[in-house]
Amino acid sequence: MKRKAIFPGSFDPITLGHYDIIKRGISLFDEVIVAIGINSDKKYMFSLEDRKRFIEEAFESDPKVTVITYEGLTIDLCRKLGADFILRGLRNPADFEFEKAIAHTNRRLSQIETVFLLTASKTSYISSSIVRDVIRNNGDYTVLVPESVVVKKEK
Repeated sequence: MKRKAIFPGSFDPITLGHYDIIKRGISLFDEVIVAIGINSDKKYMFSLEDRKRFIEEAFESDPKVTVITYEGLTIDLCRKLGADFILRGLRNPADFEFEKAIAHTNRRLSQIETVFLLTASKTSYISSSIVRDVIRNNGDYTVLVPESVVVKKEK
């Protein structure tokens, strides 16, 4: 049986922390589906198309990674795509407390397991909101994101 995981998020934009979790997830699963959630209540810096393209370009040489967009519950997406796992990265204790509640809820509502990977120490401080703040203030964000994001922003 194929081990398939969904890695959900808004990825506005993808960071080196996300990239690291996906790369490490590839060694654990036969397929990692990066699922960009659509939330009409959120204001995004990057368009959905750009966010999807950033991730596709970052993993264009890896056939085990696919990128999709979705609305609704992640467990419903898992059922639809036949994924038994949700992949999540943890940077700090606050992430753990937040993610733990979601994982317990998801397991209560389904048989889907959440697999947590600790972020690498070299990327544990990076978040999309920090990257957006650096970009807004014309800082050097290039050390925080994959090259696919850098190329797009500097065009």
